[in-house]
Amino acid sequence: MREHDFAAPERRTRGKSRFDDDEPHFLRHGRPEPVRPAAELELDGDHLEPDPELGDPWSSWDAAVHGPQPHPAWLVTELAARDTELGILKTGKEADVHLLRRAVPETDRSCLLAVKRYRDPRHRLFHRDAGYLEGRRVRRSRENRAMAGRTDFGRQMIAGQWAAAEFAALGRLWEIGAEYGSIAVPYPVQLLGTELMLEFVGDPDRGEAAPRLAQLRPGPAELRALWEQLVDALVVLARAGYAHGDLSPYNLLVHRERLVLIDLPQVVDVVANPQGPEFLARDVRVVADWFTARGLAAERTDHGALTELLLREAGLR
Repeated sequence: MREHDFAAPERRTRGKSRFDDDEPHFLRHGRPEPVRPAAELELDGDHLEPDPELGDPWSSWDAAVHGPQPHPAWLVTELAARDTELGILKTGKEADVHLLRRAVPETDRSCLLAVKRYRDPRHRLFHRDAGYLEGRRVRRSRENRAMAGRTDFGRQMIAGQWAAAEFAALGRLWEIGAEYGSIAVPYPVQLLGTELMLEFVGDPDRGEAAPRLAQLRPGPAELRALWEQLVDALVVLARAGYAHGDLSPYNLLVHRERLVLIDLPQVVDVVANPQGPEFLARDVRVVADWFTARGLAAERTDHGALTELLLREAGLR
């Protein structure tokens, strides 16, 4: 698969810091545990019990922007469906991720979804986003000035752009993965304002999310297999013109022996963004160092050589 194997992407840039701010609460130090994590919800047979205080509203599907078609068979799109909140999967500085069950009453049609809700922009951290926003502009000069000046209106626009950038990147990468099998990301179900609804990656019967790579201690064979999957995924990103922008073991899930990339609101256009090559090189260095520290041979994880390969794939060499 080469550059011409799929069309040019819509350009997106966004970002955070070197490591993911949305690390699981049990991997962070000095942070409180999230309220009502999904793992603590009561089970009734194979079904999670909803929180009665959160209500049982109609599905928001009809009011939202939808993910790529054809929609997966597991996804409930009926307008008669109800959305039931089940708890919080994880908390972060920029967004919280909730667990939601969408089901059609009196039928067996249901699915679990992860709902990423960006925080009120007045309470979010924006001091690190300037580099990621390079190369991204909106059409109206007033809006550009508001974003540059971090006014309340500008911050709201930036919050919406984070969600929209992640939705667009996930949609494109999911389509590539569905056709070529060389990258795995959650299916982006819908976008509504600053709320992004995604495929739940994990055990749907128990509502347990797949573990992050940082939580695992894979053996030598599994470590090699995961590295090979990661290289394939990075090549796909580069050919599509992207760098993850915040790649680390905390935003890589391992589900059924498959590596799944998550958390892409800061996705960087490596061509339009002057700092694109630096973001790409940092992504590679962070994950290569993790694999090397876990025992993978250094010649396999040569981040300099891999960075050069990815820059060539992106057309920058």
